[in-house]
Amino acid sequence: MVLPPDLGYDDKLYVLALDHRSSFAKLFGVDGEASPEDHDRVVEGKRLIFDGMVVAAEAGEDPALMGVLVDEQYGAEILAAARRHGLRTAVPVERSGQALFAFEYGEAFGEHIERVDADFAKVLVRYNPDAPKTSGNDEQVARLKRLSDWCHDNRRKFLFELLVPAEDDQLAAVDGEVDRYDAELRPELMRRAIEEFQQAGIEADVWKIEGVEQHADAVMLAEQTRRGGRARVKCVLLGRGADDARVDAWLRAAAPVDGFIGFAIGRSVWSDVLEAFLAGDVAREEAVARIAANYTRFIEVYREVE
Repeated sequence: MVLPPDLGYDDKLYVLALDHRSSFAKLFGVDGEASPEDHDRVVEGKRLIFDGMVVAAEAGEDPALMGVLVDEQYGAEILAAARRHGLRTAVPVERSGQALFAFEYGEAFGEHIERVDADFAKVLVRYNPDAPKTSGNDEQVARLKRLSDWCHDNRRKFLFELLVPAEDDQLAAVDGEVDRYDAELRPELMRRAIEEFQQAGIEADVWKIEGVEQHADAVMLAEQTRRGGRARVKCVLLGRGADDARVDAWLRAAAPVDGFIGFAIGRSVWSDVLEAFLAGDVAREEAVARIAANYTRFIEVYREVE
């Protein structure tokens, strides 16, 4: 298999994720198509979060290592502002809230990536390698191959967020305990999923990986992403909306591993602060400062052990 000549990524990457769309809009009472007024309120909510990144950069963080992952629908202005501040940018390609990956803008997906001029095209995929043939996995693979080829043909980096939801029999095997599934079964399922994508010619530059408790599992996953001449391919850790203690444990397991370069964390940084702001309990300036502090703290946790 011939790999793309520029496959991979070399810098650290600390991404603040705010690409949530339908779930984010619901925080503002929007369920379904937003009116122009509602749209503006949602945009302002995302701008508040992004302003926390700007404060973090102004306080001394290197903007070249910082990234913002935000959607075109509510974040086109943020993507433009991020470029002006020297931050890396990533835009989601998948349709929001779907069990199976589908392109948000159909056949025009490439035009939209180019329109916002994002450094990374990001995709979120739910894929369990033991799912039945009727699960839609094959259909997802075909679409992902198109996206992978487009990214490398058009010099855009490909950021692949992999989620591996449990099948019923897998969950039954651990007595229905999700934490046991995460610890005992999910790491190897993730490795197999990555391998299957690689065998299908789907080549991510950066894999966005669910956290694992054991350092050895992080090593295993990083080694799989870099196998077969993919030495420059990297991993970042996602936060999954978990509390600080859980995310910190995942960061500490992954940060020392060769092949991990940072994280892409969203709700764990801004969710509680945004809810307090919307409830009127926190002024905007304070909310921005808290988000900056939360984001910076995760960077510091990562750096302590890398």
